[in-house]
Amino acid sequence: MNGYVLLLLLYAGALIALGILASRSVRTAADFFIARRSLGAGQLFATLLAANIGAGSTVGAAGLGYQFGLSGWWWVGSAGLGSLLLALVVGPKLWTLAAQHKFYTVGDYLEFRYGRLVRGMIAIILWMGSLAILAGQWIAVAWILNVVAGVPKPFGCVLGGLVTILYFAAGGLVSAVWVNVAQVIVKLSGFALALPFALGSVGGWTSLRETVLAQDAIGSPYFEFVGSGADRVLAYFLMLAPSFIVSPGLVQKVYGARSAQVVRVGVGANACALLLFAFLPVMIGMAVRAAHPDLANRELALPVALVSMLPVWLGGLLLAAIFSAEVSSADAILFMLSTSLAQDLYKRFLRPEASERELLRVSRRATIMAGAFGIVLAIALPSIIAALSIFYTLLSAALFVPLILGLFSTRPRERDALVAVTLALVMTAGAHLVTDSQGVAGLPPIAVGLLASFGAMLPALLRPRR
Repeated sequence: MNGYVLLLLLYAGALIALGILASRSVRTAADFFIARRSLGAGQLFATLLAANIGAGSTVGAAGLGYQFGLSGWWWVGSAGLGSLLLALVVGPKLWTLAAQHKFYTVGDYLEFRYGRLVRGMIAIILWMGSLAILAGQWIAVAWILNVVAGVPKPFGCVLGGLVTILYFAAGGLVSAVWVNVAQVIVKLSGFALALPFALGSVGGWTSLRETVLAQDAIGSPYFEFVGSGADRVLAYFLMLAPSFIVSPGLVQKVYGARSAQVVRVGVGANACALLLFAFLPVMIGMAVRAAHPDLANRELALPVALVSMLPVWLGGLLLAAIFSAEVSSADAILFMLSTSLAQDLYKRFLRPEASERELLRVSRRATIMAGAFGIVLAIALPSIIAALSIFYTLLSAALFVPLILGLFSTRPRERDALVAVTLALVMTAGAHLVTDSQGVAGLPPIAVGLLASFGAMLPALLRPRR
């Protein structure tokens, strides 16, 4: 058996064992959903950062660095900027409401603020989009294993899926937090050590710059912060920053914090770490461009670095770091899917009298079902960025405006929110189809959708108070 594969199997087994060990304290849905609102700042930081550094932030970001250069920073950097707003403004306010009214999910807040129809509509939309991002994490695992060991894509998708399903179904947020702490240590150390070795393999930053600039069709914008174009940077920001403010998988982790101050510190530290981490995979991708300028698929940049530019011991650590990144993000998506199905759909619409223990059983079964669908989708979808873009576009378009305006104004009502969500999705999809994803008047499709959503809510904001 390939040494890398053996290492990965041992590491995967350790993650499953840690998750099952932590799950022994899980007895009710409150344990599974919000870890009894007991998370300290360090635990919240670790579980959020683990969720946020996933397939797009590693394999996807390295691919963007390979193709577009330094401006690939905006993929992860936009997530960091959104997380700052979550830490300083949105998160503490949502946590306070959640603690007062015993919210488990974002759907609980949406029904409290607007009504059950908004809750149900958002739950269905998120289920469709979340399966795509779940698949994206496991596609990344498959790419890595294919390059380092020639493992077929379906096997890699199944391995990533089974590991995540087993430890998360056992203990929900409680298991995820403890596994995430270990994963964050591995992924940060792996990428921090890999960058200097990757740069050293191409003669350092100066040599990298000279080599890349000598290649055909590569100019100085490759080394500029917005070199890929202001329109692309704006599209990344509008797609990602709102998503990392209102993502149910992240907000529900915020619900698990011990206090509003813990939210500010833990989420803020996560945001700062993302803004710094954003440089690491991008610069590794740029180093790969200097050494291997003819890759057929840009998302192979990070696997190629692992195999050809690093010593064996560091390649093994980076492999574990990448695997940690994809699996930890996948558990955040399973968290969103399972809790949404159990609380927002099953308990709210099918069995309002369901007990805490029954809700726990449904959550675990929903985890297994969602994971199975995600594995099938991962095998079918072609690329990571394609999979993630589906989710982030749906999430930003549908949820951002109603959630944020609902926090700061009591005037919008259920009908206003339903119209805003519907119009945002229709306009975003229409702009994609009609303009071939180019946008309108310099605005990317997601901007068109967000403006349409705000426009639908504007009359409600101007409506006189009763």
